[in-house]
Amino acid sequence: MPADPSALFPSSSFFPYAVGLFGLGTCYFVWGGQAVFNFPRADSEPERTRVERTMGLWGIWMGGFMQFLTGIWLLTGLSWFPVFTQAPGAYMAGLAFTAYGVHWFAIGYRRYRDASAMPEAWMTIAFAWLSLVGVIAFLVGGDVPVAIVFVLLTLIYVSEMIGRFAHLPSFLKLQGAFQLINGIWLMYLTLAFTLAFADGVKLWM
Repeated sequence: MPADPSALFPSSSFFPYAVGLFGLGTCYFVWGGQAVFNFPRADSEPERTRVERTMGLWGIWMGGFMQFLTGIWLLTGLSWFPVFTQAPGAYMAGLAFTAYGVHWFAIGYRRYRDASAMPEAWMTIAFAWLSLVGVIAFLVGGDVPVAIVFVLLTLIYVSEMIGRFAHLPSFLKLQGAFQLINGIWLMYLTLAFTLAFADGVKLWM
């Protein structure tokens, strides 16, 4: 008879959420802060190219790699090695971390190569929709703190959508403001999840 997977892979309560949350939060501080405050300034060459490349690298590694790693980790632990059982919201989290991670690989590399951002107007439609799905999924599951992340994600992509399609730079700056706000909230959730998993301290999460 085939072995019981639960005997080979005991259930774990150590979800890797904080890894992806910290990666995205750091990325939002870097990208949102530069968009809102224009610091570091990137008004002329060659400094503009240097700043854009550095921004791209933070997008690829913090927003991209750390989220993608978390998403694959979660989805693998829900399917091939079922260690994350009875975990409300874990599938939505796995989907979101994986999708947003690949998205950050793309936009980070685009910024590093100084390619056109205009095609990303179409991308915002899909990711605004995925963000709304996250809002619904976590509200239905009663997880309001994580639903707040997806509300802010929705605002980020809707503001970018308007800014790109309508050629309104003010909405791209608004997008940066929403990124900063979400970065602050993601840092709080990083703290909350880390304390909960490492020390059993329960904050609002």
